[in-house]
Amino acid sequence: MEEGRTGGRARWLGWLLLTVFLGAFAVFESAKYGLPTTGAAVAFFLLPDLVRKIAGRWRWVVAAANSGWIPAVILVGYSFSPIAWPPLFTAGLGWATRLAAARVAQRG
Repeated sequence: MEEGRTGGRARWLGWLLLTVFLGAFAVFESAKYGLPTTGAAVAFFLLPDLVRKIAGRWRWVVAAANSGWIPAVILVGYSFSPIAWPPLFTAGLGWATRLAAARVAQRG
């Protein structure tokens, strides 16, 4: 079954809205908690690209860095655990933002 033009645009718009939401949430958390959270968000935003450059031969490492499951586990695990370290949460936000932005760029 071939996807219609409207379905592709709706999916792209969904990824775009998710990217904007995650990015805004990361900025909010960074402004609220300061420099360590900002550093974590930026570092993990850049993580998939750095892994691709450093571990390009090991495809499974690159695939893991580009998997949405790891930042999802970080975000959900942090939300339900007694851990109270905001840089961990913003690291997950930064990573998820990067992966969502990649989906937007692929379809754009």
